[in-house]
Amino acid sequence: MVTRRSPCKRRRPTSEQTDLNAEDPEGMEPEERGPLRRCAVTRLRLPKEEMIRFVISPDGVVIPDLSARLPGRGIWLSARADVLETARTRGVFARAARGRVVIPPDLTHLVKDGLLRRMMDVAGLARRAGQIVCGFAKVREWVVGGRAGLVIQAADGSPDERKRVLSGARELPVVAVPTASGLGAAFGRDHVVHAAILHGELARRFRIESERFAGLSGRIGPNSADRSAGRCEQAGT
Repeated sequence: MVTRRSPCKRRRPTSEQTDLNAEDPEGMEPEERGPLRRCAVTRLRLPKEEMIRFVISPDGVVIPDLSARLPGRGIWLSARADVLETARTRGVFARAARGRVVIPPDLTHLVKDGLLRRMMDVAGLARRAGQIVCGFAKVREWVVGGRAGLVIQAADGSPDERKRVLSGARELPVVAVPTASGLGAAFGRDHVVHAAILHGELARRFRIESERFAGLSGRIGPNSADRSAGRCEQAGT
């Protein structure tokens, strides 16, 4: 007598086994949600506002997505010059894209120029909203009166004058932009050395962009007024 054996049922994998078996061989991860993103180089999870997003165009070109709105899977990097250089030279973009990519030779400059434009765009918004002033006397008045949420100074302005306008404002955030002509463009002027933004959302946005710009410039972020008075070297100088 032959006993028939019931067919062997395949064991369904547990959720843990499924995750392990589905792990991408190239180390790709699903698009993340929420306020944090993982840097493709350092593997640290950081707030999106402190990072730079990149996408790959249909023709395979690496494109900075500074507003983080372009379609496609994002490649996130910490806003640091050394991190971007590592990604550029160690094949990070190609691995993330699972194929060959074209990296613009001036990628770092593209990112820095884009961040600087975003900073000036915020200054332009603040000007139209009446939330920013420029010039030594007006900025000094806002500093003394406690109205300034953030002071912006041109790095090529007079160091002594930059110290004087900040005198007594020990904790006031200070950001330096590269040139007085660049800052002046936000006001429709040939050059501006000093500007101040009111406390509020626009001051916060300008500071966020300036911190990313500082990181890509290989420098520290915004200083407080007492520190800048001691050495006159801030982000972007």
